[in-house]
Amino acid sequence: MSKVLILPGDGIGKEIVAQALKVIDYLNENHNLGMELIHGLVGGSAYDETGSPLPQETLDAAHNCDSILLGAVGGYEWESLPRDLRPERGLLGLRSELDLFSNLRPAILYPQLASASTLREEIVSGLDLMIVRELVAGIYFGQPRGVEERNGEKFGFNTATYSESQIERIGHSAFQIAQKRNKRVCSVDKANVLEVCELWRDTMERVGKNYPDVELSHMYVDNAAMQLVRQPKQFDVMVTSNLFGDVLSDCAAMLTGSIGMLPSASLNKDNVGMYEPIHGSAPDIAGQDIANPLATILSVSMMLRYSLNQSDLADKIDQSIVKVLDQGYRTRDIASDGDNIIGTNEMGDRVVEALKG
Repeated sequence: MSKVLILPGDGIGKEIVAQALKVIDYLNENHNLGMELIHGLVGGSAYDETGSPLPQETLDAAHNCDSILLGAVGGYEWESLPRDLRPERGLLGLRSELDLFSNLRPAILYPQLASASTLREEIVSGLDLMIVRELVAGIYFGQPRGVEERNGEKFGFNTATYSESQIERIGHSAFQIAQKRNKRVCSVDKANVLEVCELWRDTMERVGKNYPDVELSHMYVDNAAMQLVRQPKQFDVMVTSNLFGDVLSDCAAMLTGSIGMLPSASLNKDNVGMYEPIHGSAPDIAGQDIANPLATILSVSMMLRYSLNQSDLADKIDQSIVKVLDQGYRTRDIASDGDNIIGTNEMGDRVVEALKG
């Protein structure tokens, strides 16, 4: 039996995770999934109850589970807290403590949603790319960092750092994923101006020699951003640093029509993973039954595929979502004229109904 830690978090996190739990409950009851659910707190809701965005109880549970399903963290009411107590520190803490270094962010355009993209259909139709983002190093974690007084004014600084071993392992992750796809890796950096990126590029070249069946190319991050909106289907797997991956994956998300459709996986060397939609907590729509739960449900699919060795059940989830879209059901963020707009709860129910069919 696999143990999964459920962390709804803040904002719409509770609503969308509730829909994913409907899917898990159905698979547990009807397909012998055998998933034991452990519930915990993280983010702002954890701070409100315990005084910490990452309580020790949650961290202990995370270390004892096979994977984690996360909703979203953050909200206006916690923005004035000291930085180390803000909800996002809970998320960063989980990534760091579990060494979830490999962040997989697929950008897939469902043909039913081609009209929802802001780009012309011929540019994005058939889009299927994977962004592999290094998640526990780089400028988000580098030291020294801070804000201090220098020469009579405030001075802010952060440090972008990567070791060879950190680059090597994310490189191996990207190449191995590419071997299961179309065998192309584009490594994104800024090696023309940043020494840390020179090391990144040199290391990727060396790692790539272990995968002669995979084509390796390099691209500067500014050009990569432009190419994503110019000709996104040229990419198969993109691998990049923490900061660049954060920006590019959100850019890629909008190619698909809605950030509400995209799941993610964050894995360590043992394939223990944290699975979450890439969108935020959206406090402005929380509690209104309008959030799109499909990215969270697709995160369950990724969990089954990458951590729990249940690819057949992952396929069932993916197919059920396609069926619901084929039937014309949409949440507000992905709706076009003539679609049947439904709420968060009904979308979860529709996916479960499609699983039965």
